[in-house]
Formats: sequence, C-alpha cells, structure tokens
Amino acid sequence: MLAELNVRHTRRHMPTRRVAIDDGYLPFGGAGYGLLLLRAVVAEFIVDLDDERVEMLSPLLADARDGLAVPRIALRYRLQTDNHGLDRSRHRIVTEYGVRVLELDVHGRPTPQILGAVMAAAALPDTSRREALQTIEQVVRHGWAVPPGIVERRLLHGVPVARPTPPGVTARIQANGAVDRWRGIPTETRWAMEVLDLGPTDDVERASVQARFRLLVRDAHPDHGGTGAAAADRISELTEARHILLQTAPGRMASGD
Repeated sequence: MLAELNVRHTRRHMPTRRVAIDDGYLPFGGAGYGLLLLRAVVAEFIVDLDDERVEMLSPLLADARDGLAVPRIALRYRLQTDNHGLDRSRHRIVTEYGVRVLELDVHGRPTPQILGAVMAAAALPDTSRREALQTIEQVVRHGWAVPPGIVERRLLHGVPVARPTPPGVTARIQANGAVDRWRGIPTETRWAMEVLDLGPTDDVERASVQARFRLLVRDAHPDHGGTGAAAADRISELTEARHILLQTAPGRMASGD
C-alpha cells in the first residue's frame, strides 16, 4: 500500500447528500504518493462536475487552508465526521507484482469524491495541507495526467472499466491481467475480504468468516497487545467487515464470479 483515500458518502439511490472520510494513508515524503493520489482523484472526477459546482470549489479550498470545521454544507452536500450507514469509495495506489497501480473506485457520484479529497487535504498537517490544497486547485484549473510507469485501474463495483480520455490528457495505460485479480468482486466485499486477510481466490463461507473474525479480534484485543484507540478502531473495522461478508454471502460465496 503506497497511498489510500477512503471517501464515505450517501449511496446513489438515497435522496440525502452526505460526505465523510475514513482513516487513509496520504504520505507526502519520499515519492509523495499521497499527493499523487489526491491529484488523480480530483482529475478523475472534476470532468463530471457542472460549472456551478466547479466555481463553488474555490471558496471551499480557501476555507480549507486553515482546516475545515465539520459539520458544514459544501457543494450542496453535508460534510460530517459520522460515517455510519454511508457507502465507501476507496482510491489507492498499490504495488502488485512489482507494478505500481493507481486504483480509482468510480461507482459513486463525482461530487463526494472531490469533497473527500478536499476534506482529506484539510486534515493534513499545516505545511502538507497547503501543498495539497494548491495541488487540488491546479488540477481543477489545468487538469492532470498520470505519470508514465503507473498502471491505472478503474473499479465499478469491483469490475475494471474504461472511461473516455478527457481532452488534453494523454492516453492512459490499461491494466494487464496480472493486476486484475479482484475482477468481478464488489468493492465493499473486496474491502471486507482484505480486512479479514482473505485473498481474491479464497472461498468465503460463514464458518470461515466467523473463525477469521474471532482470530483477528483476539489479536487486536488489548489483552493480546492491542492498545487504546487503535485496538478499538481495528475491532470496529473487523466487525464491519464481518457484517458485510455475512450479508453478502449468508451461505457460500465464490469470489471472482
């Protein structure tokens, strides 16, 4: 894992408009993959925003320079900290078989993804925050192309999809078969499987999910070395992952179908 942005948002069929972010990983040192991921997310979704909402971004970015107080309304969405009941879009940069892969989850609406990137930038330490917000503003104004050597993969409910290349952006490299191991597995299910240390070819059954959950909860518990808030967050994450898999696969689920 080189970078990760988790955006929580209202599901497409719901009339409400809410956005939050989960814990992510946006490193700015070294190769700066955190900055690269923010650029990629904004460049991917800004082309789908109408002109009015693009104009509304400028004052939001200005406000975010000192951090964003939430809850608040932005681009007609409610920004909040509570993510209960919200869908998840997970954007990542990972290495697979020695290849750097930019993985963009495109199943959600575009506006929450932009807002999630801004919220994540605003939550960074002071110096990194300014750099991240300036970068987002540059992408909004001028666009951005993925650097050579990084493979792109777009996920629509776990299935890689192609999108038209916007004007002025160079053609994008397509992922090869080696990095499509999760093809056909919904993004929520994939997240849950990864949390429970399950791979894309593992059979997921109720009994095995429960057993894996109990094992990992025991390891995360303070009695076995877990500490404070980190242990509580880990157990909460494991509980949500178990819930997703048991809902999706009450009996036996064959991955990759």
